[in-house]
Amino acid sequence: MGFFADFKASLMRGNVLSLATAVVIGGAFGKIVGSAVDDIIMPIVGLITGGVDFTQKFVSLNGQSYENLAAAKAAGASVLTYGNLVQAIINFVIISFFIFVVLRAAEKAKKKEEVVAAPAGPTQEQLLTQIRDLLKK
Repeated sequence: MGFFADFKASLMRGNVLSLATAVVIGGAFGKIVGSAVDDIIMPIVGLITGGVDFTQKFVSLNGQSYENLAAAKAAGASVLTYGNLVQAIINFVIISFFIFVVLRAAEKAKKKEEVVAAPAGPTQEQLLTQIRDLLKK
């Protein structure tokens, strides 16, 4: 087989197509979760924390004091923007919780489908007993 035939064969395997589908759905789901965090949850967190914008928290390494992060960067000062780390941690926790809730709901729905899908019928022992009785006749 040629290079392109091998490449096509590897792409057409089920697991590669499943992975590609998962990546596309994951990207779309990421936008939904990001919007939920940015537009719904973070304003509530901001209300709880008194409107603190963690991304503006910094420490100037040159010892001078600046009014805000933009002023420090405009002055060319080296700064540790610890607020970005705090914001990233908060976002991670919120996103993880959001994904946990969605996956938990999906698992519960899956379990309900499995319970409903189980057909009611005779057990294996009952079937064997019926076959035995038919053979005796």
